[in-house]
Amino acid sequence: MAPATPAPGRFLTAYTAGRPVVHGRWNGRAAAVRKFAGWVGEYGGLPGPRIVLVDEESGQELDRWPQERA
Repeated sequence: MAPATPAPGRFLTAYTAGRPVVHGRWNGRAAAVRKFAGWVGEYGGLPGPRIVLVDEESGQELDRWPQERA
């Protein structure tokens, strides 16, 4: 039996100095938003941090930290 195709979700990536260091995927928006906030605290102190939350289905960026675009 073939594996089921996952439903579109929210994709979260943390970068340091322009390179991805960790990523994750959550189906529920509330869970992804909680993880986003946690990642800001956990990875925000890295050199040149950037954390981005994207909706996989639309490709729309839902949130980013810091707010300024590099």
